[in-house]
Amino acid sequence: MRKGKRLGLLAMMMAATLTAGAQENAGAGSDVETTVAADAVSQYIWRGQDLGGISVQPTLGVSYKGFSATAWGSVGLESTDTKEFDITVAYSIGGFNIGVTDYWFNQNGQDAANRYFMYESHKTNHVFEANVGYDFGVAAIQWYTNFAGNDGVNDKGDRAYSSYVELSAPFKLGGCDWTAAVGAVPMATTFYGTTGFAVTNTSLKATKDIQVTPSFSVPVFAQIAANPCNQKAYFVFGFTLQP
Repeated sequence: MRKGKRLGLLAMMMAATLTAGAQENAGAGSDVETTVAADAVSQYIWRGQDLGGISVQPTLGVSYKGFSATAWGSVGLESTDTKEFDITVAYSIGGFNIGVTDYWFNQNGQDAANRYFMYESHKTNHVFEANVGYDFGVAAIQWYTNFAGNDGVNDKGDRAYSSYVELSAPFKLGGCDWTAAVGAVPMATTFYGTTGFAVTNTSLKATKDIQVTPSFSVPVFAQIAANPCNQKAYFVFGFTLQP
């Protein structure tokens, strides 16, 4: 995955403005909810990995009584950035949640594998991941494991069943909503670039609603993230469009 050229905050804001965002209930008194939204970020950082530059990241989802199906994507402003399209099905009850995600990456120089309906082993660009977690209110824990698709390999050259575990804690400070998180990869895998247990993500994120009109606000966020494993650090700015 190649890192795109940084084009500046102005370009990011222009791209996000062209992307519609909305969230609405599907009828009065209905338990079905539909979400249509878009994030714009100055840099695409995922679990301590740099996956691209300025990006627009749309979301389309539907949920009903704890069940949900969500499509999420990421498109960088640079043509060399990897494009991503993910589909997640999940269920939550109380603080407990479980889900499965199909990640798909369109990478430059891989024309055959970039076909979306290519599922052949060792050739597909799909990665299938299962997750389970619990939100205790004061903190939440999530475990993710790749179980099929284009996973990495371990130090013996076998499928790594690459896993990632993250502990996060929300809090309020100075009129903002904050989240502190620490994530680790428990075993060696080329998927995350680790040779054993490694802390790959530490982050601190602050979000604040900017009131645009009496009935419309834009959540703006800033995040400091670091990957102790590869000695990288990042500062990310972004906002979400969803009336």
